[in-house]
Amino acid sequence: MTTEIDPYQAAATAARVLAKETGVVHHDVLVVLGSGWTPAADEFGTPTAEIIVTDLPGFAAPAVAGHAGKLRSVRVGSLNVLLQLGRTHFYEKNDAQAVVHAVRTALAAGVKTVVLTNAAGSLHTTWPPGTPVLIKDQINLTGGTPLVGARFVDVTEIYSKRLRDLAKQVKPDLPEGVYTAFHGPQYETPAEIAMVKAIGGDLVGMSTALEAIAAREGNAEVLGISLVTNLAAGMTGEKLNHEEVLEAGKQAATSMGKLLVEVVSKL
Repeated sequence: MTTEIDPYQAAATAARVLAKETGVVHHDVLVVLGSGWTPAADEFGTPTAEIIVTDLPGFAAPAVAGHAGKLRSVRVGSLNVLLQLGRTHFYEKNDAQAVVHAVRTALAAGVKTVVLTNAAGSLHTTWPPGTPVLIKDQINLTGGTPLVGARFVDVTEIYSKRLRDLAKQVKPDLPEGVYTAFHGPQYETPAEIAMVKAIGGDLVGMSTALEAIAAREGNAEVLGISLVTNLAAGMTGEKLNHEEVLEAGKQAATSMGKLLVEVVSKL
């Protein structure tokens, strides 16, 4: 008989090692940097500590280009901020518990605010590549959930309105949209994009949704920001590719980093 590892105990164990490796007993904020967002971490300043994620129990090295596989501890004002440079995706032959392990580890380390960023396809021509969009809600089409057993979690306000309002204090013209998560790694078909539009989606991607659910399960407030890297499939007639995603992230890295630092400074 195989004994399953309790994901919450695994996160608590990783949090203890994190505290030892970083020298920071308690973190306040987790910022997850999505595809192409890694250079934005430099805008937070010199880290007090940086570790490879595989130095922590239960963490797998990211298998996707544009994800660095590191954790940085940075001081922003009075807050200890944990920067996750790269994430684990559902399509990397992982289960939902592996996808949210970093979020649960951060929660076990004391984090009460989780900022999730990602690269996304836009269903609106008025949101061209390079546009940051606040996530106001999500549609989870990944086919998975990180919740274990009969854990009934209220996700009525999965992305905090209070945090979205703070972000708009920094950048008042930030648009808001509904993020639709697919399993991946294939990009969506034009027919799937038509379906997303019909059910109320504004953005599409392959991450974030499961992490947001896990964060809310742990009573953390969640702020989600998508960086539009391309118009969704079928909208322009052009093919989609990951290099395009990374290039759009690279071009917007500095401005996105400054936005994140200003938002975190207001927490």
